[in-house]
Amino acid sequence: MAQKRLSAQIHGRVQGVYFRDFTRTRARQLGLVGFAHNLSDGTVEVVAEGEREHLEKLLSALRSGPPSSAVEKVNVEWGETRGEFTAFEIRYG
Repeated sequence: MAQKRLSAQIHGRVQGVYFRDFTRTRARQLGLVGFAHNLSDGTVEVVAEGEREHLEKLLSALRSGPPSSAVEKVNVEWGETRGEFTAFEIRYG
């Protein structure tokens, strides 16, 4: 299976609704590494690396979000892995 990098920016009601925790839980279940981070414009940034099939499953979850969220749009970019992560974490600040 090919390793890939997924970069996504999620728009909508995605901050203050446990979106990052939801993402971390799902990513870890799928064996992915990377991070989820709130941006100052109200969106959430997600960068994940791993098997393309698992990244597609994460992307599907991002498009739905947790029950209290309201995802309006997901911007997606695919790239090559960089190998900079050892786990999936929430970034603060």
